[in-house]
Amino acid sequence: MPQVRPLALALIVALAATLSAHDADAAKKKKAAPKKAAPAATACSDFYSFANADWLKANTVVSANGSVSALGQMRDRALQQQRDLLDSAMSAPQGNVQKLLGDFWASGLDEATVEADGSKSIAPLLGRIDAIKKAKDIPPSIAALHQVGIPVAFNFGPDIDLAKFDRHIGYFSQGGLGLPDPQFYTRGDADTKALMARYADYVKRILTLTGTQPAQLEADAKSVIDLETRIAQASKPLTSFRDPRANYAPTPASALAKQYKRLQMGDFLKVQGVANDTVSMANPQLFAQLDNLVATLPPAQWKAYLRFQVGNAMAPYLSKPFRDAEFDFRGRLLRGEAAPEPRWKDVLDAINTAAGPMLGREYAGRYLPSATDSRAEAIAKQVREALAADVERGTWMSAEAKAEAKKKLDQLKIEVGTPNRDLDYTVQPMGRGSFGGNMLIASTWRHREEMKRIGQTNADRRWDVLPQQPALAYDIAQNRLIVTAAMLQAPVLDMSKDAATQYGTFGALVGHELSHAVDIKGRLVDASGTLKSWWTPADDAAWQDRSNKLAAQYDNYAYPDLGGVKVNGRQTAEENMADLAGVELAYAAFSTDPAATTETGKQAFYKAWAGLWAQQNSLEAAKLLSATDVHAPGKWRANGPLVNQPAFGEAYKCKATTNMQKAPAEQLALWR
Repeated sequence: MPQVRPLALALIVALAATLSAHDADAAKKKKAAPKKAAPAATACSDFYSFANADWLKANTVVSANGSVSALGQMRDRALQQQRDLLDSAMSAPQGNVQKLLGDFWASGLDEATVEADGSKSIAPLLGRIDAIKKAKDIPPSIAALHQVGIPVAFNFGPDIDLAKFDRHIGYFSQGGLGLPDPQFYTRGDADTKALMARYADYVKRILTLTGTQPAQLEADAKSVIDLETRIAQASKPLTSFRDPRANYAPTPASALAKQYKRLQMGDFLKVQGVANDTVSMANPQLFAQLDNLVATLPPAQWKAYLRFQVGNAMAPYLSKPFRDAEFDFRGRLLRGEAAPEPRWKDVLDAINTAAGPMLGREYAGRYLPSATDSRAEAIAKQVREALAADVERGTWMSAEAKAEAKKKLDQLKIEVGTPNRDLDYTVQPMGRGSFGGNMLIASTWRHREEMKRIGQTNADRRWDVLPQQPALAYDIAQNRLIVTAAMLQAPVLDMSKDAATQYGTFGALVGHELSHAVDIKGRLVDASGTLKSWWTPADDAAWQDRSNKLAAQYDNYAYPDLGGVKVNGRQTAEENMADLAGVELAYAAFSTDPAATTETGKQAFYKAWAGLWAQQNSLEAAKLLSATDVHAPGKWRANGPLVNQPAFGEAYKCKATTNMQKAPAEQLALWR
């Protein structure tokens, strides 16, 4: 259901102006000459500003803490495309899937019907909870809520088996809390106490809306927070999830059924449709605690907790009192949002949450022409070949590492548009009368399809991103490049542009991602899909030497719009290395095209690269990004790699004495 976002960081900037009094002779003094305007950027002084001059003039930040960028505009376009598709599906659906999506969309946009429906859609769920009488009734209710996409008490879902990357197993993990961090329940500082007081108010609002009587409200709210606190006390810190291996603990499912009898784990798996005998449970202490709580806490306390969890999960999809309560706490307080999103955006988010693969299927069919698909695959293959050739003739990688890298690249798959998988689109008819009801129908369908993956050797048939979401990424577990349908449009792959532009944009992004197959992260998984470092100590040292030098280069760059702040070269090191690799590899692939022999073609290639990173940040956004982003700001993503490219200097006739070209002996290279 709704995903909890991290707490928003509020940045308040005070601007002060000082005025100095004129002295007695001020009127006699000569006026200071007006400052001369800064000279216009040239290709050799600041290529980013030169290449993006028109875009930078036409685009300004629209809010005090916002940003605007070329890639952000593409993401906005993808949202509008989804909206247009759903409008068509609502009025003239083509096929069963579009009929389902059109009804789902219409039911969410019809606010009068949403208000009239109130909380009727969750009444059956609440009725089942109200029927709990004894401890043995609690686990079946937990299992039933998981089945409709409302995980309570804990989380359970499929993921890669770290011992066999082509396989999925079920992971039992911590969850069941109304707040995003278990430490909120255990810290005693004043700020946390204040947050918990606000959370208690939110719990009361949701309980009231789900039918709790006033006389019972205070006691039930305390029961909810007490149970969640007990769960939090047995949960791990969020930092423990940084290493997937620390949370991988395969165990026989039959053993869990015997060990956690009061939680009825065997029956839980059956209800989810899971028959596989191996699951992962990395925090048995939590489940031992839950097993104990089922038996020792009064059923009435569990009933209050489950009622709240249902209302909390479904609040964004119900009537206005639910939505207002959820936004006041999660939106305004936790996420720092000033106002709710437009209604259409909330409904679209809901559809992507519950029926995202359905929408992705239709999106690709409408917005990804076969010619674009073929062109993307062809360029990606050329870049992969360029990387293989450059690895072979490179000087810093050992012979052993080169052999393993070649195996990985030979086996590396390129997947464009949509994942290679078949889903069962058999879904209960939705209709247009209940948005909340449709949300539960779609969530039940998606949960069913997710559970089918457990125990299957079909991990390569699934993506962790939807086709309608712009994404281009290297999947280290499956050794593949993933390019979504939404990514294959301007400015990434514009079919109306020439080859030079397409290589400079899409080709360079592909090179960036493919470099991860054989870089400091890619070396952790070998060609057979085994977690194992295949670099020698000398390879590590050679990579680190280049990384350190590139970090030092970026350390000298001023962060745009932040006086006195520099780019953090260490924080952005890995992505800067990949940007350098991306430009090198894309240019190598482009060099096989006739346009690469012309000055015009060479210049178009580099101008296209710079155009990807056009952005305008407010002061507040720039401050936050400088502290947290692992990418350099757009100006230096564009310029940073180019100062190391002899071909760029030749294309624009930039000498080594200019800002945009290092002396040949100082230039850094990865794969050229």
